Amino acid sequence: MRLPSLLRRTPFRLTLLFLALFAAAASAILAWVYFASASEARTKAEREVRGEMQVLTGIYKERGFDALNMALIDRTLRDNSFLYLLKNPDGSQVTGSLTNFPIETLQEDQQWITFPFTDTDVEGRVTRPQVRGVQVRLSGGGMLFVGQSLGDTEAYLARLTQALWTAMGIVLLLGLAGGVLVSRNLERAMGRLNKVVTAVQEGDLKARAVVRNSGDELDELGSGLNTMLDRLEGSMASIRHAGDAIAHDLRSPLTRMRAKLEVALMDADAGKINGVDAVQLALDEADNLLKTFNTVLAIARLQAAAGRTPDPKVFDAADLAADMAELYEPASEDKGLEFSAEIERGLMIEGNQPFLAQALANIIDNAIKYTPTGGAVMLRARRRSSGDIEFSVTDTGPGVPEADRERVIERFVRLDNSRTEAGSGLGLSLVGAVMEAHGGRILLDEGPGEYGGFGPGLRVALVLPAAE
Repeated sequence: MRLPSLLRRTPFRLTLLFLALFAAAASAILAWVYFASASEARTKAEREVRGEMQVLTGIYKERGFDALNMALIDRTLRDNSFLYLLKNPDGSQVTGSLTNFPIETLQEDQQWITFPFTDTDVEGRVTRPQVRGVQVRLSGGGMLFVGQSLGDTEAYLARLTQALWTAMGIVLLLGLAGGVLVSRNLERAMGRLNKVVTAVQEGDLKARAVVRNSGDELDELGSGLNTMLDRLEGSMASIRHAGDAIAHDLRSPLTRMRAKLEVALMDADAGKINGVDAVQLALDEADNLLKTFNTVLAIARLQAAAGRTPDPKVFDAADLAADMAELYEPASEDKGLEFSAEIERGLMIEGNQPFLAQALANIIDNAIKYTPTGGAVMLRARRRSSGDIEFSVTDTGPGVPEADRERVIERFVRLDNSRTEAGSGLGLSLVGAVMEAHGGRILLDEGPGEYGGFGPGLRVALVLPAAE
């Protein structure tokens, strides 16, 4: 049998659990109050009875049995709060306000006892309050009992108990009503979120949760869901754009490769030339295609890491910078560029060294590629004042306009002044993905400025947190 919708809701179940715990705690407190009050009343009664017994036994010792009897008659007629019973040595009743007594013979010289006492109140109702008292054996053989009724205390405890139970019932009803209200409100709020999730499942990536700006957990959940959907929509758009861009960028080299293979095949059939040169060109085109695919896969792997560095190790960034300087200095000299390096030592970072090496190689390669002959390229590795580690590559090439510096990091983006150079537009995208996976950032600024017909240049900095 399926439970009603309300009973299946977590807030309502939590409300019931809280009310059950409250009822248990309140019952425990009520029991403690009851027994503590009863114990206090019993102690007070015993203290007053003991004082009254001392007064009466004093009268008996000083003036005898008859004086004690007269004192009891006087006290009974005054209708005080005590109950008395005086018996002769033979057990017959002499005087007192009790006609029946549960103990006929004393086992000890003094004995405390609690028993119900039948009485009639002012309205004529018969009551049976508890009586707490003590009976003692007099030196002459008689017996004296002095007790006190606990009826007033019992009535007070009954009123207190009834008030507490009534208050508990009201609290439970209010709590139950509040639980229903909270559950209904939360159900409506969660229903709105579920509608957004359902819409996204059906393909509507524009659906967003309503944020009430109340600052509660539901708003935080809605804001987080909206942020996630924004990123998901951006990723899907990027995937669609990347697919279109890959198809567009790969169409030309694939067409060229096919044409060259056809020419090589026709030349080989005609016996004009062997197809080695044509095949070699086709292989070069295939290598470029593979390089593009490998770069896309590397970016996808880094983005799939979701901010976690793949296979991290602690190493000295200065060693990596020195290796890059040694690798690219000959290539710079071959192009007629001045290459220099400034490298501090002891720059410990934690990360994936092959990915960081690829990122650094990409920005050095771009600097060499786009800097005209006669220009300069500088590689620096240093510790910033903030404690972060920075790689930077500065060149005297044409630079990147400030309006395009954020866009140039996106996939397959190539500026107009780079169309004459070979490339796929993925180099800086890979660098950005590497920085994101390592908790770092990439900064693009203007280089040294216009000088000697070169410039304004470009400075690309990779900023990484230092290893702990």
